[in-house]
Amino acid sequence: MVTRVFVARARSWTVGAALAAGLVLSACSSSGGSGTGTTPAAGGGTNAASGGTSSITVTTRSGPLGTYLTDGSGKTLYMFASDTSSKSTCTGSCLSFWPPLDGKATAGPGVTASKLSTITGTNGAAQVTYAGHPLYFYAADSNPGDVKGQGSNQSGALWWILAPSGAPIETTASGAMSSSGGY
Repeated sequence: MVTRVFVARARSWTVGAALAAGLVLSACSSSGGSGTGTTPAAGGGTNAASGGTSSITVTTRSGPLGTYLTDGSGKTLYMFASDTSSKSTCTGSCLSFWPPLDGKATAGPGVTASKLSTITGTNGAAQVTYAGHPLYFYAADSNPGDVKGQGSNQSGALWWILAPSGAPIETTASGAMSSSGGY
């Protein structure tokens, strides 16, 4: 009788361990995303910023301000005029309004692959750059194509969307050019 109980418990444990191992392996191999690698969350973060390393597609969208860069889901990407090609200057509370595009980027239609790169962002993650500009989302842009951050003067400098050439588009929705003369 003791032998039968022991064998039954051993089989039960083995089946339970096998099921648990299978669940762990399937969770580790699942991408769990939409394929774009990053999507701004309601709070302004990105999936990639929370530890993901999947590839993000940078593509373009056309609107009243011209053709500009977006992520694969159509969310507008911005540059910060005080950044350099090797350093992001958006820190602290700035990051809650302007979450960086973190991860490994691939070029979609209209984007020049050789202009994509990464730097170590102020959050410690690999931040995507385009033509030397670290890229960010704007937390108030809730829909694809929104450009609510265009021309904003927040965190000490101006925020612009980028043309596929890598040049900032310094026109606001009202059509007025920035009086800053660029950055």
